[in-house]
Amino acid sequence: MQRVCFLLKVREDRLAEYRERHAAVWPEMREALSATGWHNYSLFLRDDGLLVGYLETEDFAAALAGMEATEVNARWQAEMGPFFESLDGARPDEAMKPLTEVFHLA
Repeated sequence: MQRVCFLLKVREDRLAEYRERHAAVWPEMREALSATGWHNYSLFLRDDGLLVGYLETEDFAAALAGMEATEVNARWQAEMGPFFESLDGARPDEAMKPLTEVFHLA
């Protein structure tokens, strides 16, 4: 099982709405994430907009590809894109670059 952690930056003027949206993630989005291999997926948000994502999956590339093939992900990414800084034209899911794990205590 791969453990994946990534960072993104939410616009400070959109933090409250970002929190609200994630308090009510669409059921079909939750189902698609589970079906495509996203497990123990968590998002942590700091007050300055730093977003830390963590998930476990058998194959991160396959999990990303699986989500990219879903219609619900296209809708979700289109709605979430404006919440983020520095995407350089990418969707939020395309900007999720895994950090290198340097320590793990099992």
